[in-house]
Parts: sequence; structure tokens; C-alpha cells
Amino acid sequence: MRPVTATFLASVRGSHRMIARARLVAPGQTGTTPTGLAFPGGDPAGLLPISAGDVTTDMTADVQSTLALTTLYPWPGDPFAAGTPYGQEIYVERGIEYGTGTREYVGLGYFRIDSVKQQQAPNGPITIAASDRMAQVKDSRNVSPQTFAAGGSVGACIDTVVQQAVPGAVTDYGDWDAYGTSLASAHVMGDDRLPFLQDLLAAYGRYAFFDYRGVYTVRPVPDVTTQEPVWTIDAGRHGVLVEQQRTISRDAVYNVVVARGEPVGELPPVQGLAYDNNPASPTYVFGSFGIVPTYYSSSFMTTIEQCEGAAAAQLAKATGLPYSVSLGTVPNPALEGWDVVTVDNGRDNAETHVLDRITYGLTPDSSMGMDTRKQYLEGVP
Repeated sequence: MRPVTATFLASVRGSHRMIARARLVAPGQTGTTPTGLAFPGGDPAGLLPISAGDVTTDMTADVQSTLALTTLYPWPGDPFAAGTPYGQEIYVERGIEYGTGTREYVGLGYFRIDSVKQQQAPNGPITIAASDRMAQVKDSRNVSPQTFAAGGSVGACIDTVVQQAVPGAVTDYGDWDAYGTSLASAHVMGDDRLPFLQDLLAAYGRYAFFDYRGVYTVRPVPDVTTQEPVWTIDAGRHGVLVEQQRTISRDAVYNVVVARGEPVGELPPVQGLAYDNNPASPTYVFGSFGIVPTYYSSSFMTTIEQCEGAAAAQLAKATGLPYSVSLGTVPNPALEGWDVVTVDNGRDNAETHVLDRITYGLTPDSSMGMDTRKQYLEGVP
């Protein structure tokens, strides 16, 4: 969950005034107070009026967050004018204005402008499609193979690959000593840098995203079977649940991950596996669901322990997948992908769920859409 005050969380459950802002900014800034780009006839701080729009975060996507925004500003007269899709970004926030007039905003991230469309020229509204900075990493394909030598720092390797696409990008490895972790063998990055990064991080049981500060953030894939809920989505008085849809399916569901290390050079191949060993889970490997494996291989994995860790991380992404729920709730923009929440519709038993996809509306009349999967705790039916 993004950092907010206790007052903010309490206010979400009651009557409150929703606020949002979208600020046009020059690329490459980080933090929650970027300097805006002024544009003719507009706000000198770069603030864009919001007629409609939303931010969607999808933890299963390569580019996790996207922005759809309807606004109004002078149509760019040249490629370097404000509001063109040639590198400019939009910083988006949603928040609450308290009765005292104080405002508290929650950052939703930096979004590179991908396209600008005006259906009714010359004075009609402008529709913007934008993506978070991972889109730049994906688009910035390598023009020639690049070799990273054995013994080199994993952190330095990641920094190089990311900063070639996003100059000056700031990285946050949390408590992982990425700079003290060494590549066991030489590796060559081919045309596509994003799959290279994803493969490297998966070998260490980690994933990466550009967070609300615009920082390239690397974290372990969370073990959702042990995390405590950070928020309750409930019905009734002071509740925030608006609607709920449920699906149970076994399509594309697996309960065993076989991870194989195929190192470059003379190092021997290695293998590790992880499986759903929770008897309370519907995909319990020794239950009636059966054994349904999936396979993952990487040249970055060189030990059995590393393979087992990578397999466990891959399995964590699928835990609870047979049971998915779509929710409409009173918006709480502090919630992030892979947060764990309690869902209580007031009739069934309360359940613990993991957030896979979130849509944050940017207007007062919008609810907050979520796609989740149920968390099956050890020993809990």
C-alpha cells in the first residue's frame, strides 16, 4: 500500500470530496512533486483539466500501468510543443480534500504520452493514451548484442540496461544487495532488453516496476499465502464494496513449477521445483485437481537453490488463480498491485484476496475496479 495518513484511510469510508490532478512534465523526473511544463493558454504549473480518465495497473502485463485521459489544451502546433508524444510525461495523482481545505494526494505514477487524439477539431477535447516508463524500456530495443562479463555485478548490469532506455533512471532494490551479487557466467543481451531484465530478475525470484515516484523498483515476488491484509473491502454501513462478480475456472492454472538452469559455458545444468503443498488450496498437488506442471528455464540460474527460489516465485504468481473476483469499490488510491485485502460482502464468509488488476478512476463519479484471486492460507478452508 502506498503511504497515506490514517485520516485518509478513515475518510475513504465516509463522505469526502475526491480530487485528482494530472500534470504535464518534462521526462526523467522522480518523486511526488515534479516541475510542470507550462503551455500556452494553460496552467503555468502544467496542470491539465480532467474531463474523464483512469489509470489501470495490471500485474500480469509487461507495462504494468497505463493512463487514459480526456482533457483540453491547445492542439500542439509543432513536434516540440507541449502535449506531444515525443518524450513528455504526465504525473497523475488522486486524493481527498478535507473539510478544513487541506488536501492529501496519492501519486499514481509517471506516464509517457503515447498518442494524442482530437475527434472534434479545432476546439474539441483531447484524448491522451499514456504508459508508465516500462514502455520505454520495452520500446528501446538493442541495436547490437551487448555482453555482460562473468563476475560482474547484477545491480550494475540492471542499472546499465535500464538507464540505456531511460537515461538517469533511479533504481530501488529494497533490502536486496544487487550490487554485491555477481553474475556466475557471461550473458549476452540481444535485441530486446525487457525480456533480458525479466529473465534476470526471475532467476532471483524478483520482479520490477516503475512505482508512483517514477523509480525502477525491484522487489521479491511476494508470498501471498503469508501476507497480512492491508485493507478491508466490505459491504454495509461505512463499507466500500459497490459490486462483486466471481469466477471459478481451471484454465491456464498450474500447481507445479519446474525451473531449469541452463548456464552458459561449462557450468552443469541444474533444476529445482516448487509445488502447491497447501491442503486447503483447490490446486493442492496431492488433491483431486491433479498434477499440472509448468516449466521455466534461464541461463542466469546456476544452482539448485536458485532454481528452487525462482520456481517458488513463479508459483506465487499463480496461487489462488482458479477463483477470481471482480470488485467495484469506493476508491482507495493507496492500494497497489499484489496488495492483500479482505473481501466481506456481508453474506458469505470473509475471504482474503490478492489484487492483480486495479483501475483508478479520475473523476468523482467513478468507482474503483479490481480483479483479484483468493488467498488460500495454510490450514484454512
